[in-house]
Amino acid sequence: MPVPYDGGCLCGAIRYRVNDEPLTLYACHCTDCQRQTGAGFALSMIVPRRGLELLRGAPRHYAVDTPEGLRKCGAFCGDCGSRLWGEPPKFPQVAVVRPGNLDDTKWFRPVGHIWTASAQPWIPIPEDTLRFPGQPEDITALIHAWRDREAR
Repeated sequence: MPVPYDGGCLCGAIRYRVNDEPLTLYACHCTDCQRQTGAGFALSMIVPRRGLELLRGAPRHYAVDTPEGLRKCGAFCGDCGSRLWGEPPKFPQVAVVRPGNLDDTKWFRPVGHIWTASAQPWIPIPEDTLRFPGQPEDITALIHAWRDREAR
């Protein structure tokens, strides 16, 4: 499905648009994502930050330091609490959109799964996706897998 991709929070106070094609889309099974979503994993769609356009509203921002020494930052709706996107401090050129907030979610499918060592045992991980037991040092494999799938 070609860009743009429109999305927003549950209550409609925040609306945004992704104007650039995603670099990749994967599922994260870390315990932080499980806690943050209240589910077994979180979907992450990495996009160029320049292509993320705020259409309406003013998201609130959070910053959390992890025990591993990482800082996680992002945006959410202050009214309904929907998490919208992450803003990784180490990679200011990208945003990590939560694609479940997009208006049309039928087109995407993750190319990989990270932090599978902490995945819930009741979540099946498809055999045809990349798997990483923890945080990949380099997400290049996930980006290439996305490009290869999109080229087909």
